[in-house]
Amino acid sequence: MSVVSRSTLAKAALGPLAAVVLVVVLNTGAIPPYQAYSVGLAAVYTVLVLSVNLLAGWSGIWSIAHPAFFAMGAYFAAYGSTHGWSLEAVVLGATVCAAAFGAFLGCAGARFSMLYVALLTLAFTMVSLEVMGQWTSVTGGDQGIPMEKLHSALGLGTVASAGSQAQYIALGTAGFALAVAALARPSALRMRLVAAKSHPMAARSIGIAPEAQSALAFAVSGAFAALAGVLLALVVGFVSPDPFSLALAIALISACVLGGAGTLLGAVVGGAYLTWAPAAAESVGVPQPILQGFVLIAALLFLPGGVVLFLGRTARRWLLRRPAERPSTLVEPPEGSPQRVPAPAATAPELLRLDEIAVTFGGLRALEGASLAVRAGETLAVIGPNGAGKTTLLNVLSGLVGGGRVAGSAHYGGKPLLKTRATARRRLGIGRTFQHAETFPELTVLENVLCTRRRSTAHDRARAAELLDRFGLAHVADRYPAELPFGLHKRLDLARALAEEPDLLILDEPFGGLDATERTLLARQIVRQQERGTAIVIIDHVLDDLFAVAHRVVAFDFGRPIGEGGPGEILNDPRVRSSYLGEGGVRDELSAPDGTRPAAVHLDAVDHAYGGVTALRRVGLTIARGSVVGVVGANGAGKSTLGRILHGTLPPTRGRRTTGGDLRTALVPEGRALFKTLSLRENLEVAAYAAGIRGADLRARLAETAEWLPPRLRERMGMPAAGLSGGEQQILAIARALMARPDLLIVDEPALGLSPAMVDEVYARIGRLAREGMTIVLLEQSLGRAASACHEVVVLHEGGIAVRGEPIDPAFLARAEQAYFDGEDDAPVPAAQG
Repeated sequence: MSVVSRSTLAKAALGPLAAVVLVVVLNTGAIPPYQAYSVGLAAVYTVLVLSVNLLAGWSGIWSIAHPAFFAMGAYFAAYGSTHGWSLEAVVLGATVCAAAFGAFLGCAGARFSMLYVALLTLAFTMVSLEVMGQWTSVTGGDQGIPMEKLHSALGLGTVASAGSQAQYIALGTAGFALAVAALARPSALRMRLVAAKSHPMAARSIGIAPEAQSALAFAVSGAFAALAGVLLALVVGFVSPDPFSLALAIALISACVLGGAGTLLGAVVGGAYLTWAPAAAESVGVPQPILQGFVLIAALLFLPGGVVLFLGRTARRWLLRRPAERPSTLVEPPEGSPQRVPAPAATAPELLRLDEIAVTFGGLRALEGASLAVRAGETLAVIGPNGAGKTTLLNVLSGLVGGGRVAGSAHYGGKPLLKTRATARRRLGIGRTFQHAETFPELTVLENVLCTRRRSTAHDRARAAELLDRFGLAHVADRYPAELPFGLHKRLDLARALAEEPDLLILDEPFGGLDATERTLLARQIVRQQERGTAIVIIDHVLDDLFAVAHRVVAFDFGRPIGEGGPGEILNDPRVRSSYLGEGGVRDELSAPDGTRPAAVHLDAVDHAYGGVTALRRVGLTIARGSVVGVVGANGAGKSTLGRILHGTLPPTRGRRTTGGDLRTALVPEGRALFKTLSLRENLEVAAYAAGIRGADLRARLAETAEWLPPRLRERMGMPAAGLSGGEQQILAIARALMARPDLLIVDEPALGLSPAMVDEVYARIGRLAREGMTIVLLEQSLGRAASACHEVVVLHEGGIAVRGEPIDPAFLARAEQAYFDGEDDAPVPAAQG
């Protein structure tokens, strides 16, 4: 297998070949001199647009700095021609200078959003052009500076300006630039640039530093823009400030959008557009800026991918017959559950040790006192309810904590780990997957694996192909992640993590969303890594599959480890069971459920799937008016999806939702979703406006809802919601939902991330609403908490109802605990009547 394929070489040859053909045509005199000049100018603009085009398409950076780079190259050439500089010195000086400034802008801008990058590059262009205008001894100021001959220091002759020779050189350079870009397209350089643009966090986990990639891309782009400036000086024969205004920056962006960002032919289209746009504007009798504005608007509205992409898709649609669909999945036949590899001996060396790790985000302590050790070849499972600190622990190991402050000590292979950059941890031998399979959507399946390497050699491609074949992905190697079903998407994430054979593999909820066959295949891959001696740290909420591969289990709650043991004994620890099931608390005084009450909402055989992920399976549920129903399950059981379907904002994939007459529903989402910069009063008013409440009704509703709030919140109605504690924010989120006077209130994870005292206060206020007769559905992880506050409890397990019943029945609570962990109910429970 060659490093550069024949098709790539053929595509790369098209640019120089087209340049040779145009040079021959120009040399015959078939094109008038004024048109030949335009052809040479189009070649110059092709190089310039290419520099912006690939920077935007491959790195996601839209630059306004390129007029300054363009001017830098032109003035270098003009000044050097009058001071005896050689052609090579001019080209080298211009490109190196522009590359240095580009690297600075790329590195500085990588820390900011797109808006700030645009402002940074805008400021750079304004300052640079002003300096060039005032530096009259070099640039000639407004009067400009002539371009004279350049002599080659390598004995290649003399290059005259403003003539056919300069036009030929511009065409040859444009062809060469297109060839270089074509060769770079299948390279690891382009893959890593696209990876850093698509998903910076995932890129860091495989050793790619987005800042370095942005600096490199900007440096190369700036060098090509300066080269285009040198060509401009040669073709025109004179350099003045007029071509380098900010209007050129807007025109460059328009040309990139029109041609198609990231496409090579798009640069040619954009170069032609910049060359002949002035003549086109003059012929239709409109100013050039107006024409450019119309072109940009039309391209954004009707050709968002650019002319080249549109024409390519149209040609394929009309000229090519649609190939037969390949199978979307390739699964190995199940061979029973894989046999777990025995745990390493107690004398085996420690690969990883954490001591008293703490992580804080502002005033929030996400992790505290976390100490654990992992031996080579050992699989350590980390369990705990949502918000227990599990993902934060994995982020500490992979260096992706972000803005959090990390304290304590961590050693990997006997060396300090916390001071090591995230990008360097991949080289240490740490691989990582993500909960939602964060692959790079603009790279193919094969490229997602290849981008882990700095260079893409024939050996690397062979190893990547072998890895894909081992994971059952060889048949989709040339497809993009968005085209894959969920199971193959998760396999790709794992294959990428294993591309460099790490010594420590970190798995973030790998079993989540997979069907039984895919879970068996994943477990088999984990066992293969155990056989190779790989240490594995894994978190998941699918406890059956997790315990089947784990050697040891550590349980976390509220950011602290609360228990440790083998897979068969950890759930017998009272603290661990309590963290999942809750303490139970004192049962609120609720009126007994009335079996004659009409149904508020009814679900009949409801299924729901997100792409290839099944979130709910055959759910039948009736919520009676005036009842309080708790829907309990581990994270990923389908509670939030069920809540949105009950609310009516998410239509089920299959099945039916019906309501008993007019039903006003309100949903308090997980995480509150408050408008943090708005005041408490404004958060309530937004909900009222959404419900169509205005004027006197709004004032009355505000006063009514404020009475439900605790006094300390009523006194701070004008302060921003961001200033509240987590519990106070939860109370405000419920109050915001009450502004619509709902008949059915759905609260998703009301206790998430709250202290026990605040949990009690939140539930006390929910209980007050229940005693007033409001229909309430609580989506909870804590079985005990739901049992103390609800008429009926429904346990979800992997998207299906495992058991349901009344919590006043002790026998039901025992079955509910069993179903919570493994989805099995030993005794049938009659369906609730409603």
